[in-house]
Amino acid sequence: MSTIQTQATVAPTGASLYARYALAGAIGCGVTHGALTPVDVVKTRIQLEPTVYNRGMGAAFRQIVKAEGAGALLTGFGPTFAGYFVQGAFKFGGYEFWRKTFIDALGTETAQNNRTLIYSASAGIAEFFADVALCPLEATRIRLVSQPTFATGLVSGFSRILKEDGVMRGFYSGFGPILFKQVPYTITKFVVYERVLEAALDAAGPKEKISGPTMTAFNLGSGLVAGVAAAIISQPADTLLSKINKSSGTGSITSRLVGLASELGVRGLFLGLGPRIVMVGALTAFQFAIYGDLKAAFGATGGAEIAKKKKE
Repeated sequence: MSTIQTQATVAPTGASLYARYALAGAIGCGVTHGALTPVDVVKTRIQLEPTVYNRGMGAAFRQIVKAEGAGALLTGFGPTFAGYFVQGAFKFGGYEFWRKTFIDALGTETAQNNRTLIYSASAGIAEFFADVALCPLEATRIRLVSQPTFATGLVSGFSRILKEDGVMRGFYSGFGPILFKQVPYTITKFVVYERVLEAALDAAGPKEKISGPTMTAFNLGSGLVAGVAAAIISQPADTLLSKINKSSGTGSITSRLVGLASELGVRGLFLGLGPRIVMVGALTAFQFAIYGDLKAAFGATGGAEIAKKKKE
């Protein structure tokens, strides 16, 4: 009996540990992005049709419901949930893996003194691989939202893009802008989260003495601040991503991006920032809260920590 109990309480390591991180991240990202599909639909419509949806977020909601019915607000739910479920696994699992890899390579003291650089590099590398998985589903989502009659859902939309445009032009024409958006977004997201949480824990006392509900509140608050910062940093690329995926287009990706940026100007690149701050701030807060709670539930407590602790 004692042997069984001992085995059950052994903390996971290696692939088992990172699989738990990946699952926790997948659930957190899939659920939060899926739940905010209506906000994302409105944000995308404002970016793609600013002359039609030009009276703010609330008015855009009402316009879409009046013209197309409430169901239109859930357009793209399938690829949104599936895409960000997969992306979340690569993002959070990858972040934990690369952070531990850099800490082991540099040593704890050096890593601690350069922790912002460690957070940045870990997040950036993890996001690159996450975007390889996300890009086809994100392209499908944007096409469904921008062209409601294009297909009836994830499978039919994915299949039609593959048939008509092929893999690279259909699914990866937006890979450049999605990297341009997601890598700075994710770096900002993790760096700000880690530093804000570090400050909160430093003020609250030893992490070991903080209750579960209080830790969840800290994760929510730190995630909210991180989400707002990340939304502002990545907004121009988010607008370009919506534009470039609206149609197949001609010319190289770079030339199309340069042309779109010139056409839109600074003001145009920040269209939809208000609803995106609402969306990203909320989803990032809940992502970190869900991720933290699920890590604890899964017993994934063996991650490397390099946050400086307040001296007694």
